[in-house]
Amino acid sequence: MATRLATVRTSSRPQVSPGQAPAEWWRTAVVYQVYLRSFADGNGDGIGDLAGLRSRLPYLSWLGVDALWINPHYPSGGADGGYDIVDYRSVDPDYGDVADIEALVADARQLGLRVILDVVPNHSSDQHPWFQAALADPDSAEAGRYHFAPPSEEPPNNWQSLFGGPAWSRTPDGRWYLHLFAPEQPDLNWRDPAVAEDFDRTLRFWLDRGVSGFRVDVAYGLFKDAELRDNPGAYSPTLFGHGPEQAMTWNQPEVHDVWRRWRSICDEYPDTMLVGEVCLADLQEVALYSRPDEMHQSFSFRLLKSSWSVDAFADGVQSALDAFSSVGAPVSWVLGNHDKDRQVSRFGGGELGTARARAAALLMLALPGSPYLYAGEELGLPQAVVPDEAKLDPIFHRSGGARAGRDGCRVPMPWNDSDGVGFSPDGAAEPWLPIPAEWDRFAVSRQTRDGGSMLTLYRRALALRSAHPALGSAAATVGTRGDVLTVRCATEEETVRCVVNMGAETVLVRNPGSVLLASSTSVKASARSVALPPNTAVWLLED
Repeated sequence: MATRLATVRTSSRPQVSPGQAPAEWWRTAVVYQVYLRSFADGNGDGIGDLAGLRSRLPYLSWLGVDALWINPHYPSGGADGGYDIVDYRSVDPDYGDVADIEALVADARQLGLRVILDVVPNHSSDQHPWFQAALADPDSAEAGRYHFAPPSEEPPNNWQSLFGGPAWSRTPDGRWYLHLFAPEQPDLNWRDPAVAEDFDRTLRFWLDRGVSGFRVDVAYGLFKDAELRDNPGAYSPTLFGHGPEQAMTWNQPEVHDVWRRWRSICDEYPDTMLVGEVCLADLQEVALYSRPDEMHQSFSFRLLKSSWSVDAFADGVQSALDAFSSVGAPVSWVLGNHDKDRQVSRFGGGELGTARARAAALLMLALPGSPYLYAGEELGLPQAVVPDEAKLDPIFHRSGGARAGRDGCRVPMPWNDSDGVGFSPDGAAEPWLPIPAEWDRFAVSRQTRDGGSMLTLYRRALALRSAHPALGSAAATVGTRGDVLTVRCATEEETVRCVVNMGAETVLVRNPGSVLLASSTSVKASARSVALPPNTAVWLLED
């Protein structure tokens, strides 16, 4: 196999500044994302809920994560999976009530778990009382809390919705209103002080109930160009996120003042945090959202959006380490979430995709920072095939079926190998999305009995990550040779190398120590080397 030695650079874990707490939990926490509607149905209506989630908290503790992030639980218009919110300080009756959130937080705390909620400040539901008042009276105070333009033949500018089509729709009286997502999700006008003041109340409402922080949806949005000027390019995001072609709709400088304001609120509540969804092409820009006086974290989506290749993954790791170290923030790593096809399918599907997903998991869990796991990836779930007639995602419907949408990564969790895979109690209603007939083979109950399962791999990896300080919290050096990616994680006490063979041939890897964990049983170790097959990873503890 041809080899090459790439330039090796080193990034150290950001040092704690004077006056900071010596151990901020969010810097290395493993966070488990719960898509609430699909996690566990407690009352048999076919919809996941807070009671079901509470019943499964022991599983999350057993798995070895540190915190859970819950997708929106608020009353919603139902247009976009809960991201069109009617009331930010309540709970959708499908999920329970505020008392259920309080009970969840208390139960989680007993198990050593923290609870992070999703908050959606860029837009509300069109059923929100503010928008309804704005529709009724163009001169109302509420109308100033959205982006309206006078009646005209054409929309005010060329802005496009991320879900397809123009970002402007008409009201019944002919006005235009802005929605960078679905028409049922009108964008809020953050230049109106009433918007900021209301979100202050929302943050404190939930922090007073003991939550440990918030994942902030569309954190790079909120402010738009004050003159509503055309974007210089059509909506065509780069591989890694929005760039200059969307200069008038995203990443306006005023947005950083919001995060300074929110950070000051979190500072009133010890040990709470903010993590932002910042979908920008430039990772240096993403990192600016995690400056010391802004959010604690902002997601790095490079690995989520990278193809399976050594160059793509090496750059994804190194660019994130470089960008976030420049602001003293940890990297928040992501391989899967509720908006992206499952990694098993992205990486080739079947045995090939599963092998690559196992290897990628070991890579992410070795890296310094905070990994975010999406419910079901620890089971090796592939992207489910959802019949068109059952799809609910507005991306599918607004594109006329040209885009498959995100329903396939939101299918309910399989807990056991019964007919309903344990998602709902016996005799329950049909699940809100159809569960594939073969889903029982991925069930938690089945995988816990299998020493070689994906679930067993994740649990072992998380236990080792907790036991070895070099994993997740060390200085990291990234290097490549041919199709082999190596991340060397070193503390004063120990050094662990994560080696990933992303090529098509078995390679020999020097091993002056012991094998902590391998992504495949086909990895063979001798006294001084390891034979690493294609699409596998290994953690090596150096002597």
